[in-house]
Amino acid sequence: MLDDLTVPNVEVTSRIPATDPAAVLEQLAPKIRQLQNEIGKVIVGQQDVIAATLWAIFARGHCLLVGVPGLAKTLLVHTLARALELSFSRIQFTPDLMPSDITGTEILEEEAATGRRQFAFMRGPVFAQVVLADEINRTPPKTQAALLEAMQEKTVTVAGKMYRLEEPFMVLATQNPIEQEGTYPLPEAQLDRFLFELLVDYPSSEEERRVVEQHSFAPLDRLEPVLTRDEVLSLRNAVAHVPAPPNVIDYAVRLVRATRPGSNGEAPDYIRRWIRWGASPRASQYLILAGRARAACQGRFNVACEDVAALAPLVLRHRLIRTFQADAEGKTTDEIISQLLADVPCQ
Repeated sequence: MLDDLTVPNVEVTSRIPATDPAAVLEQLAPKIRQLQNEIGKVIVGQQDVIAATLWAIFARGHCLLVGVPGLAKTLLVHTLARALELSFSRIQFTPDLMPSDITGTEILEEEAATGRRQFAFMRGPVFAQVVLADEINRTPPKTQAALLEAMQEKTVTVAGKMYRLEEPFMVLATQNPIEQEGTYPLPEAQLDRFLFELLVDYPSSEEERRVVEQHSFAPLDRLEPVLTRDEVLSLRNAVAHVPAPPNVIDYAVRLVRATRPGSNGEAPDYIRRWIRWGASPRASQYLILAGRARAACQGRFNVACEDVAALAPLVLRHRLIRTFQADAEGKTTDEIISQLLADVPCQ
């Protein structure tokens, strides 16, 4: 199993009781509806993206938001942090961004009283609970790797010293799917750290009309926090106790194994033709972790096959590497996943 996916024991003091997971989860679904209503004061539409982002928070995951500029991705992340009463920071990734611009650096300070000089650590923007990594693919791999440690280990190492990040910690990164000039594609190791890849699409005509009519210059001022940090931690701990029946776990494993072209006959023929590399066991784990969060947010206390099927595109689309044959035939990753879902039933 993967060590970074183990569930830590976090004890918190909260208005939501943390002793009984079932009692905590009873309050989650109403809180989610309240959160969606509050976020809706600022963000028009994008209900699927908002819901999936909330699932990721309670599943202890990170999200990659893919969409063209102007679709309110930055505003969505800031709004989410405000509604959850979590600290927020934004990192604008550029080709000249350095690792220390993300993690922070040590500076030489002089005490006014004694004149003594000593090094002090100045924290970087990664020391926030909700971090927006804007246009993450516009910075070189060396700088991207600085964020990878934070995402994986929830720690930052500077000058040989390790600093632990405050929980909850979540990275929401954005990418522009159109403009690829001057970009550095994320390596598979970093893509695999994201729980979901979420596609942010254009609004409907009615939603776009509402966006134009709102014309508010300070929409965040209308937000009222729905949850506190301690409540988020308590709810995350409770979500980890949502049971997943054996047949659902088996379904997640069979679905992921079917994405691997060399998996001893478990993959359909079209996978061998269209997929070069399939998903790792982390995808199986993430399907169940996210399934727990989705079920709990919808007021259910066990994971169902429908959760795994609904989450499969979000969890798998950035983990499957297509072949040249798939590109030549015009097969998208989502189309391949849809065909897999039709061919791999839940038993």
